[in-house]
Amino acid sequence: MIMRNSLLILFSFLLIMPSVNAQSDPGMAQVIDQVLSRAESQSLLLAKTMEEIPDALPRTVDKEGKLVTSNSAWWCSGFFPGTLWYLYENSGNKELKKYAWMFTNRINKEQYNKGTHDLGFMLYCSYGNALRITGLDSCNRVLLNGAASLSSRFNGKVGCIQSWGRSNKWQFPVIIDNMMNLEFLMWAAKASGDNRFRDIAVTHANTTISNHFRPDYSSYHVVSYVPETGKVEVKCTHQGYSDESAWARGQVWGLYGFGMMYRETGDKRYLDQAKHIAAFLMNHPNMPSDKIPYWDFNAPDIPNALRDASAAAIMASSLIELSQFVDEPLKQNYLAFAESQLRTLASPQYLAETGTNGCFILKHGVGHLPGNSEVDVPLTYGDYYFVEALLRYRKLVLHR
Repeated sequence: MIMRNSLLILFSFLLIMPSVNAQSDPGMAQVIDQVLSRAESQSLLLAKTMEEIPDALPRTVDKEGKLVTSNSAWWCSGFFPGTLWYLYENSGNKELKKYAWMFTNRINKEQYNKGTHDLGFMLYCSYGNALRITGLDSCNRVLLNGAASLSSRFNGKVGCIQSWGRSNKWQFPVIIDNMMNLEFLMWAAKASGDNRFRDIAVTHANTTISNHFRPDYSSYHVVSYVPETGKVEVKCTHQGYSDESAWARGQVWGLYGFGMMYRETGDKRYLDQAKHIAAFLMNHPNMPSDKIPYWDFNAPDIPNALRDASAAAIMASSLIELSQFVDEPLKQNYLAFAESQLRTLASPQYLAETGTNGCFILKHGVGHLPGNSEVDVPLTYGDYYFVEALLRYRKLVLHR
């Protein structure tokens, strides 16, 4: 009788075991491979649609789900070609390379654009990745011209690169997003041997540490200066809930930017700043359990406030890199947080099915909610940093 009962228990366990395995969480290697395959399919579909629209780049979808495009001067123009370069680097699919060049070259004239602070986004994500992956020397000239154009917006009295133009609200506005464009200048210094590019980037980063952050290491979106003296005239928001709120994407721009500046300089001030920002974000009482931030940490309708998938993607990519610069247990804390974000973004709630979502990769991004612009829609920069985060995790954590 005992033997019979034991056999029945063993048989029952064997019947159950396959279903348990089938329901267990897949490993990150499997998650990453599956998501990158989906991302490649989506991006190729979008590229084929965009191929028929001369000189345009994909931007988002409207409220009816129809594709919205931009010209090359839009600040996000470099993200789609940059995503194509990342996906080509991953799979080697030559069709991706063809389209990556097609959309990269649509941005070529922006190398001479001195009217924007976003040339790092526009040119370094596109031509920078093209140069890194293909080694084509002609990319160097485009990039160095672009770096010179970006540098023309630097004011030595202020110690920053100007973001937007003068208005009745401000004279010399500098937004936290600008930290992301400094990597372009750090590259230009190494590529050209001209340390003026590096000096501008370092000065901008130092000024941002001094003036952009509150005691809890949250950041203002906009800090404006008097250009003749360098004195701060106003600290406020443009895309956040209020002047004193913590706009989610602004916080992660800062996190990413200072982690990158530590990588590029080895200056511990930048690592400390990034660690403080990470602690503010990771320990914030309004950070949801699935780690996808609300669009603003002080939004009045939390927990019903919209989430911003783009902020999660940027944060995950940054934390993965930052984990390489710190010791345990912080290293594992950063990686566990980033992995949670990537798994959530890889779920059906955020990852679009092939052929849907305007053929963008991620759903539920928030661009500029106070301006009712690009609200709860896909965003090209969300896609770019999501793919970057997946590739970083695989390379730096899985060593594949």
